[in-house]
Amino acid sequence: MDELSLAALFGILLLLLLCSAFFSGSETSMMAINRYRLNSLIRRGNRSAKLVSRLLGKVDKLLGSILLGNTLLNVFAAAVTNVIIFRLFGQNDLALLLGTLTLTFVLLVFSEIMPKIIAASYPERVALPASYLLTPLITLFQPVVSIAGGMVKGVLWLLRIKIETDQSTQKMTIEELRGLVLDAEHFLPRKHQKMLLNLVDLERITVNDVMVPRNQIEALDINADENELREQIITCHHTLLPVYADTHSNIIGILHIKRVPALLQETTLDLTRLREILNDPYFIPSDTPLLKQLQQFQERHARLGMVVDEYGELLGLVTLENILEEIVGEFTTQSPAQSGKFLRQDDGSFLLEGSSSLRELNRKLGLHLPLDGPKTLNGLILDHLEDIPETGTSLKIAGYPIEIIQTQDRIVKVARVFPARPDQRQ
Repeated sequence: MDELSLAALFGILLLLLLCSAFFSGSETSMMAINRYRLNSLIRRGNRSAKLVSRLLGKVDKLLGSILLGNTLLNVFAAAVTNVIIFRLFGQNDLALLLGTLTLTFVLLVFSEIMPKIIAASYPERVALPASYLLTPLITLFQPVVSIAGGMVKGVLWLLRIKIETDQSTQKMTIEELRGLVLDAEHFLPRKHQKMLLNLVDLERITVNDVMVPRNQIEALDINADENELREQIITCHHTLLPVYADTHSNIIGILHIKRVPALLQETTLDLTRLREILNDPYFIPSDTPLLKQLQQFQERHARLGMVVDEYGELLGLVTLENILEEIVGEFTTQSPAQSGKFLRQDDGSFLLEGSSSLRELNRKLGLHLPLDGPKTLNGLILDHLEDIPETGTSLKIAGYPIEIIQTQDRIVKVARVFPARPDQRQ
């Protein structure tokens, strides 16, 4: 009879250790499960995923129940161990001490470390089936957990500590989303990953970063000579053409070239009818984020906007194509006024126009010029020198040696940039 009782005690002890391992593994798996994978399973109608999401919605009750269950099991395991030691060795203090140390080691290895490692490695496989057992246990332990939880909240309130108990409503930040895309490099083609990263960056890039500067805008002067107007319209390289009166800053409308052929068939160009077919200009603040501007283009059914500063002065223009190229890369044909900005030399350097966009240089030439200040190469050089440089001046910016080749009208027209090795950048 004593032997059967002893065997039963060992069986009970083993069962308690297994149950303790279940609670330890469940806790780790619930905290480690991928929330986005979980949401995907919920959308497919997975019942266990719904249970896990419901449990994570009240994480304080979930953790309270797991800790209560685990604590009770460990206490019972210690009590059973004491009984077994008493049966085997009698009232022996040394045996009791060694038995307690042995139980502690067994609990640590087999009921804590090992199940937690397994659960952290396979959180989905552990959490989904565990949710079926945890759901009724939470209901069973609710009275005790509610009392303990109320005491904890009271202490936290006294300490002025705010807590968020619903883990299922946590939002992902832009940086976390960017990290998620970077971590997916083994599942996405490089080109697709780059497009997703560009899409994420649209929120922090403004129209001022991608606009066509005012001095590069191909525009039509409504007060120009008739023959000059006709020639410019015929040779225009764009579908949409800004129209101004006398000065470039006085934009009076946008001309859609497809509406002009009927006017050009007449002997004289009717300026009154030309004004009538102009679309109203659409003005955009220069600090508008690209993502917001993309939405506004969609809502307005527009493809071109004039960029102005806080004083209403014209800075440039931005098109739908400019924004799309920030996502998928360049795909439109440039006009002669915008081409020929990059000329590679035999020594590996580049001859660049001062009006070149820094973002464009970084994207096309693989450079790493700073983007947190000026938007063009000319602006970057002037900002660095705090003066108008003379031809032949040399300097280094972000580790790139730069030589001024030509200046005109107080701006850098052409500069030579020497690509630097990563270990040479400062």
